[in-house]
Order: sequence, then structure tokens, then C-alpha cells
Amino acid sequence: MANIIQKIYLALQSQQYILYMKPAFESLSAFKLHSFLVRKFEEKSFSAPYHFHPEYELTFILSGSGKRYVGANMNDFYPGDFVLLGANLPHCWKTEQTMEQENSSSIVVQFKKEFLGTDFFSKPEMAGVLQLLQKSSNGIQFTGNAALYKKKMQQLYGEKNSCRKTILLLDLLHELSITKKYQLLEKQHNQTALSPAEQQRIHIAMAYIVEHFKSDISLTAAASAVNMAPQSFCKYFKKLTRKTFMEAVTDYRIDYAAQQLIHTSHSISQIGFDSGFNDISNFHKTFKTRMQLSPLSYRNTFLQKLNE
Repeated sequence: MANIIQKIYLALQSQQYILYMKPAFESLSAFKLHSFLVRKFEEKSFSAPYHFHPEYELTFILSGSGKRYVGANMNDFYPGDFVLLGANLPHCWKTEQTMEQENSSSIVVQFKKEFLGTDFFSKPEMAGVLQLLQKSSNGIQFTGNAALYKKKMQQLYGEKNSCRKTILLLDLLHELSITKKYQLLEKQHNQTALSPAEQQRIHIAMAYIVEHFKSDISLTAAASAVNMAPQSFCKYFKKLTRKTFMEAVTDYRIDYAAQQLIHTSHSISQIGFDSGFNDISNFHKTFKTRMQLSPLSYRNTFLQKLNE
């Protein structure tokens, strides 16, 4: 039973391949006037597209909920969610649309590694912060001290004196460099090891999976999207992800189904169809093979654990 519960909780934090579109490059012209930016966003729903930029980014969610997309990772976000994203790591937040949904708001800090000089973070005193920035290439979610981080981010946003603002940012980075309460978001592979062209190709391939996982997936169409022959694409995809293309499709469908089983009251048949399985018996078989539980047992075990 312990192994079953562990699998369920791992599924809640599953690394789901999720890319809705070809990521857009964001050019932050305001950096011509400032060495780093601190901005507050308040809107009905977060609307920024899936994008990337060369700056590091700290984002703290003040209000709103939905899905957070970082590289190939998808997870829920709620007020108090706090992440550090490395340079050129694609990301976006999509607000969940409900009748009761409050406005979404966040505080965002963006800075370049050299914003205090090209070798500032290479100084011995900055070793901990440098390690933090290196880990952020995978995306980092900080899982504790939400009240403290909220206070520090609000102080950063409210501070008008540029010198004190810089000191506050360094203090926050130091705080994050010593905490043990965090998790990496992109555990599949380190994309900083990929060339820009490779990153772009794999993002487009993953985008195709998400756009079409509820219907028939065409290997030929996926290969065409990245301008490769199907056979070459298969080898290329497995080399970068350590999975075949169809294994990635199946993993995504099962991970999506697992979230639906936990977070909705939809029937198992409906979830199977919504997850891209045209044959419900095949859905049951595939789900049990991957999760070591039937869909019904998976849902019931999780609900039972919540009520203990």
C-alpha cells in the first residue's frame, strides 16, 4: 500500500509533457533603463503566451489558480506558488476559468546573470547563489515559507530606492540559496545542454503531442512539424528524451487521465476518451500497466488517503 500511495503522490507532481505552441522569444526593452525589473501583474486571467527570455525570473502568485507550464512540466498553481526560472527556459501560467475565479495577480522579478557585473556571482561569497542559479535551468519551485517569500517580494516591489532594492534582491536570492524546501520542475533532462536548434525542435514536437493527444496522433505530422523525415525524427526524439515518440504520447495521456481521476468527478469512461483512448478496455489495460492500479482503484485509494 505504501508504494501505491507514493505513486499517487508522485503522479500529483508528475512531469507532464505540455507545450501548447511554439515558444515565443520575449525581448525586455526596459532593461535598457534598469539592471533588473520588478513588476506586478493584475488581470482577469494570466494571458502571456508560452515564451522564453535570457533573463532569470522569480514569480510569486498572489491570487488566482490554474496550470503552470515550465519546459515540459505541468503543475497546478495557487496563491503562494513561488518559482525561479533559469535563462531561456520556456514558461507560462494559464488561469483556470470558473464562475467564482478571482482576478489573477503576481509579482515578477527578472534579472540577467551579469546584472551586477560579469563575474559578480563567481565571487567566493556568492557560491551558494551561483549554485541556485545553475539549478534554476531546470526550474525551481519553493515549497515552504510562502508568507516570508510573499513579504520579501512585496518589499521588493514597493521599494523605490534603487540601492535598497538591489540589496533586497540579493537578500532574497541568499534566502533561496540556503533553503532545503524546494523541488526541481524539469527532471527529464537538462535543456541547457541542448543547442538552441535542438531546444526549439523538441518544444515543437511536444507541442504537437498536446495539441493532438485527444485524437489520433500522426508520427508523420509530428516529424513534419520539425522538418524531419519520420525515421530520423524517431531516432532524434529518443536520443533527447530517452523515450520513443509514442511512449511520450502514452505517458502524457496517462498522466492527464491520472490528474482527471483525482481532480474531477467525471466517469472513468469519459476520462479515458478525453485522454485520447478510443478503446476503453485499452485505457484500463494501459493505465494499470503504467500505474500498477486500475483507474477506479487509483481514484478510490487517493480519496481514502485524503479521508484518513
